[in-house]
Amino acid sequence: MTHIVVLGSTNMDLVAYVAKAPQRGETVNGREFRTFPGGKGANQAVAAARAGGTVSMIGAVGADTFGAQLRTALDESGVGTGLLRTTEGASGTAHIVVDDEGGNAIVVVPGANGTVTALTPGDEALIALADCLLLQLEVPLEGVLAAAEAARRHGVRTVLTPAPARRLPADLLAATDLLIPNEHEAAALTGITDPYEAADALLEQVPEVVITLGSAGSVHAARGTGKITVPAPRVTAVDSTGAGDTFVGALSVALGEGRPMPEALAWASAAAALSVQRPGASAAMPYRTEIDELAARATHCASATAPPCSTSCVSVSV
Repeated sequence: MTHIVVLGSTNMDLVAYVAKAPQRGETVNGREFRTFPGGKGANQAVAAARAGGTVSMIGAVGADTFGAQLRTALDESGVGTGLLRTTEGASGTAHIVVDDEGGNAIVVVPGANGTVTALTPGDEALIALADCLLLQLEVPLEGVLAAAEAARRHGVRTVLTPAPARRLPADLLAATDLLIPNEHEAAALTGITDPYEAADALLEQVPEVVITLGSAGSVHAARGTGKITVPAPRVTAVDSTGAGDTFVGALSVALGEGRPMPEALAWASAAAALSVQRPGASAAMPYRTEIDELAARATHCASATAPPCSTSCVSVSV
């Protein structure tokens, strides 16, 4: 079984559902408010665990009610929390507005996540035993870089989600094996809006890139090979919060199992498609059996020898 270590944020998501998100200076009425465990690090950990990986979490929660709830949620999802620290003060929070089209706007308050600035000896020992290290940018860059360099020392594959988007130092890029931005993050990193051209630019800095394109799927590029494009299953989105993290967690499991990249991308796309049809981030993430079912149906529909698909069937090609 693939062993994945995640160093990243753990937040409580405070979600307001509205017909249309407010503009600056505008007040709108919401129809519902809910809280969900979240944070990009915790989201990727839960996604990978539900997809079938053995997952451990490195990060921090506060000594508050949210912190206890966040730890429990990870434990219940099968994520190892032995190295999840508890610090004085508040846990991280994400304040999210979700509109009727499933789009979202998010403000993150780091809280305890801001204390993850370095590794402990136990952290590095855990990373050394992993098949893959997942990183994002919702904890201090010093902590992210320390983890990436530890993974490089021990020959562990490092997957970086550059979100929230920011300028990345050369030493972090040098320690990154696979970079997974969405199309907006790729544009922010390169100044190039076309994702295919942005992928080429990013390959000058890292050896392999996957750019997620929302409902249009994803594109993969690696040095010395051509690009692979995998469309996403066609679904009606309820809440897209956490979809990218679902994709990354599932993709990491698929790659750890040795699946070819086209198959791994299609499987991760199926996981993300399932997640957007449910409210919340980690609460919406699918289990392996669900992903297998949708991915198999998509493969059947894409087969040239398959009988005609029903209207509920989803087409995925590579």
